[in-house]
Amino acid sequence: MNVLVMIAITTGILSGLWGWVAVSLGLIGWAGFLGCTAYFACPQGGLRGLVISTLTCMSGVFWAVVIIAGSAMRPELSILGYMLTGVVAFLMCIQAWQQWLAFVPGTFIGACATFAAQGDWRQVVLSLLIGLVFGYAMKNSGLWLAKEREKSRAQPEKTAVFTKTKGSEGS
Repeated sequence: MNVLVMIAITTGILSGLWGWVAVSLGLIGWAGFLGCTAYFACPQGGLRGLVISTLTCMSGVFWAVVIIAGSAMRPELSILGYMLTGVVAFLMCIQAWQQWLAFVPGTFIGACATFAAQGDWRQVVLSLLIGLVFGYAMKNSGLWLAKEREKSRAQPEKTAVFTKTKGSEGS
């Protein structure tokens, strides 16, 4: 079995676990899966990828709240909300100049999750954060499993039950 199969196995198991955790804790299940998706999609892996995808998702939540709050100031002038959305979308992209905010899709994932949850950013943040950790666990446990399987295949099989040890016959 290759690495993809190992990641698929651990992702399947942990996805079921995430579903149970989300329901048990009253979290937004689909938002957690968006967190998993952000980690998997981030071009950086490991802890660095987890930090980058976390920072970008959280910045997206922030930007969505800015749009929601700004649009609510003058709801009768919907054109202002559209203009604010354009300006903020520009800022969401331009922030990628910063190394730790360079994963633009993560920013849009956080913002879209916030919009979809009708601005309930607290639930979104918690669900995304736990989902990001699950994504990290899914991918890295699969990579670990594949590595361990490869190590066990590389070791020569021992055919003898007993090995001859010099000086072990009562000396």
